Amino acid sequence: MTLVTKIREYRAKYNLTQDELAKLVGVRRETIVNLENGRYNPSLKLAMDIAGVFNCLVEDLFIFC
Repeated sequence: MTLVTKIREYRAKYNLTQDELAKLVGVRRETIVNLENGRYNPSLKLAMDIAGVFNCLVEDLFIFC
């Protein structure tokens, strides 16, 4: 199964940079880059923190195909 992420789309909708999102959820910018490029699977806490920033469900951001 492959993890597909919609973080980039949500960041654009909320007009956030990777660095701003990283600071909001307490990770490095590189972590956001790797998430967006599918090279990193987030912990449940990180996924929930990112969803909280965008006021959406984890399932709206991350999809297993």
